[in-house]
Amino acid sequence: MAKSGEPPAASPHRLIAIDLDETLRGIPSADVEQERRIAIYDLLADNAFEVIGHRRGPYRLKLSILDKRLVFDIEDSDSCQCAIVGLALAPFRRLVKDYFLICESYFQAIRSAPRSQIETIDMARRGLHNEGSELLRERLAGKIEIDHDTARRLFTLVCVLYWRG
Repeated sequence: MAKSGEPPAASPHRLIAIDLDETLRGIPSADVEQERRIAIYDLLADNAFEVIGHRRGPYRLKLSILDKRLVFDIEDSDSCQCAIVGLALAPFRRLVKDYFLICESYFQAIRSAPRSQIETIDMARRGLHNEGSELLRERLAGKIEIDHDTARRLFTLVCVLYWRG
């Protein structure tokens, strides 16, 4: 991980490119697509990502779903493969489903609901998002080290992929 005080862009332990598998069949709504764009933009601007046992960062990440597994296909900046990490999707199912339900409520609420209702829904959405990001960090432990903010943004992308797949 980046040394204290070291700017994230100077650290080799970061993502410099992120691709989502575009072959999956689902077409996201405009709201979901916007969430995807924001997550990727924010991830590339600031992240902490280290493949355990490989000191060849920065990294390029391709996320996909294959055979009911979330696949992290990781290359270094020279496009040499560093690792392929597969995670079972089953532990994420409930969280992703609940997260999308609450996001749909949130997207509807921001168009017409009173501020207090939007804030309540947003708090629930953030809670599920935090739970999902912690699960992602736990499942990646020993393989890939990521910080909390990187995990949150990656969880957003997992949700987009899950919805598409």
